Amino acid sequence: MYEGPIQDLIDELAKQPGLGPKGAQRIAFHLLSVENSEIDRLIAALGRVRDDVTFCAECGNVSANRLCRICSDARRDATKICVVEEPKDVHAIERTKEFDGRYHVLGGALDPLSGIGPDQLRIRELLRRLANQTDGVDVTEVIVATDPNTEGEATATYLLRMLKDFPGLSVTRLASGLPMGGDLEFADELTLGRALSGRRILA
Repeated sequence: MYEGPIQDLIDELAKQPGLGPKGAQRIAFHLLSVENSEIDRLIAALGRVRDDVTFCAECGNVSANRLCRICSDARRDATKICVVEEPKDVHAIERTKEFDGRYHVLGGALDPLSGIGPDQLRIRELLRRLANQTDGVDVTEVIVATDPNTEGEATATYLLRMLKDFPGLSVTRLASGLPMGGDLEFADELTLGRALSGRRILA
């Protein structure tokens, strides 16, 4: 234990995801060694995150305005909505440059053991969004891109049940399989099984 402000800083940093006590201690002592201007920039950036970042009124992604840059981009295909758990998932899919539609951020995944049910997620907003096509463009496909774990699968199954009665709507799920450069012998049974069931025709 250190004294005073440095221990307070370590304690606060250690609460952040992915940072344990050792990592928090490293950052805290690094901040002691930098110029005051660098700390001022960090404080200013944190202040802007607190005061200026909001969530898109349409999709729930992080945004500096009422609508995020994707929802306000008329070039995006409004007939496709990719449903993800968190804003960081939007960034991951955007990096692929394979998707030109829009998004819907749920804000998490179903996890009854942690008290997260449908009412804690933005599922109602998704249903309302599909029911009220304000721009005159019908959504024809919802891509469920929740994580391939127990909570993500439960969320995908629940969404399928909620969306199956929408006329003319196709609900798809991201394919799961083997990573590029991976060896079959090191793949777990679930991943290998999904790769087999999601196989596609080559010729």
